[in-house]
Amino acid sequence: MTTTTMSTAALDSTITPGIDRVLKNRVSIGQTIENSLTMAARGLIKIRRTPEQLIDVTLQPILFTLMFAYLFGGAIAGNVQDYLPALIPGILVQTVITTSVVTGTQLREDMDKGVFDRFRSLPIARIAPLAGALLADTIRYAIATTLTFVMGYVMGYHPAGGLGNVVLAGLLVIACSWAISWIFAFFGVVARTASSVQGISMLVLFPLTFLSNAYVPVDTLPDWLKWFANANPISHLVTAVRELANNGAVGGDVLLSLLGAAVIVAIFAPLTVRAYMRKA
Repeated sequence: MTTTTMSTAALDSTITPGIDRVLKNRVSIGQTIENSLTMAARGLIKIRRTPEQLIDVTLQPILFTLMFAYLFGGAIAGNVQDYLPALIPGILVQTVITTSVVTGTQLREDMDKGVFDRFRSLPIARIAPLAGALLADTIRYAIATTLTFVMGYVMGYHPAGGLGNVVLAGLLVIACSWAISWIFAFFGVVARTASSVQGISMLVLFPLTFLSNAYVPVDTLPDWLKWFANANPISHLVTAVRELANNGAVGGDVLLSLLGAAVIVAIFAPLTVRAYMRKA
């Protein structure tokens, strides 16, 4: 009896009461990166199992290039071949930028379906699902960029800037689109439905992409619209891509595009993460 009592007392002295224990719910930076890459791989697996998710980045650049080239090529440049150096960068920017809307819509769909609730119960970094979604979408941007340039090459577009500058132009568009995806990710977190995310995003993007220098020379526009097109950040990005791909030049529009992307990330990344952490 005495031995049992002493053993119990000794055992109790080695156990820290639950009220005094501190439970860790933080993960290291290394584990956060690993979890984010795992979530990015999840996004790629989803694309592989549902390849129709790639319709916007595969068919859209092909259809838009064919339509705009043969509809406006003769009227704007005299023929299709002379129009391609101006058209392909515009198609590229519009396609990749509009593709970034998918980040917000899919994020909202996952949250509505309770997928993030299941992630919350796992021993992973809370930010990993958001970071993984943003990383996975860069693959979509790369696919759209590659197909746009390939389609242009098939139609006779041979950038004078060379392959290296074409790659730089593609990387510039991908980087800027990734930055813009933070805006739509924020909409995805705060909006009520995925359809509202898509509606709001397209309401913002369509005027920006079409009221720019992507398809027509700005000089042909009315004065009030010319002012808007010149100030439009999409116009600066399109000009930057044209300068890189067609001339191999790094002008002020390249720096303005990178600066704009940095400002967007600086503003919307904290807002998105804060709103996401409140719900996650």
